[in-house]
Amino acid sequence: MSTASILILALLLDAALGEPKWLWDRLPHPAVLMGRAVGFLDRHLNRNRYNFLAGLLALALLMGGAYLLGTALSLLGDVVQIILAAILLAQRSLVQHVRAVADGLRVSLGDGRRAVAMIVSRDTAGMDESAVARSAIESAAENLSDGVIAPAFWFLVGGLPALMVYKIVNTADSMIAYRTPRYERFGKATAYADDALNLIPARLTCLLIALPSGVLGQWIGITRDAGKHRSPNAGWPEAAMARAINVALAGPRAYDGQMQDFPWVGGDGARTIGPAAIDAAIAKLWQAWGIMLGLVFLLALFGFLSR
Repeated sequence: MSTASILILALLLDAALGEPKWLWDRLPHPAVLMGRAVGFLDRHLNRNRYNFLAGLLALALLMGGAYLLGTALSLLGDVVQIILAAILLAQRSLVQHVRAVADGLRVSLGDGRRAVAMIVSRDTAGMDESAVARSAIESAAENLSDGVIAPAFWFLVGGLPALMVYKIVNTADSMIAYRTPRYERFGKATAYADDALNLIPARLTCLLIALPSGVLGQWIGITRDAGKHRSPNAGWPEAAMARAINVALAGPRAYDGQMQDFPWVGGDGARTIGPAAIDAAIAKLWQAWGIMLGLVFLLALFGFLSR
């Protein structure tokens, strides 16, 4: 079976089942195991003034281990690859987490804040309804790239080994790539690696959001807004999403009790928004997923990416 055919089945399996709670209540999720590996290396290598070299060693060990494990698992056959790839994709779970914010807001602001706190790292206690909705939409756009498009892209490029490498780097980036005294040097190599691995997928995600929404004509504005983001990649899907549903994203928000004044993305869009805007963003997630599935189907149909 071709790599593209395996990916099609994995995408469909993930969309149908997501992350069954009954299963992951009994077994550790692969993302949890990856997090434990990152935490182990953090505790044992992040100790002294040679932190950058230690971080580089940690990254090499994580990537090498993930590649070897992915290679070994791929030898177990197509069914195993389909199941593992589906587990490492996150379309359905992403939609569920984002929809929970919209559902929470429809009950109360407090419920919305609690739901969005599950998917963002910023302070949520002082958020109004619009800030909660913006946070959910930004998370939806960024995680469509990190959790769906990028894993699918790297699976197409290099099969299960490449997918495993991407996921371990992305997991490490979320844990140690912070500009804090502890991680400024230790996590630098991981941050650079994650930026490199997401360079193409983030821009592909931007196109997949913009194309069915009819906003490719606003490409100059999208690229301008993408450049305002702290991340070289996250701004691309966010800028496309802002224009696709005509809302303003980013803007001021609080981290660790400190309000920070970030520039607006899609500043001409609506700034007073609520659960309906989140619903619109979820529709865009499925549109982008559907287009990607169609593109992979064409690759499989014409025999590309065969073994």
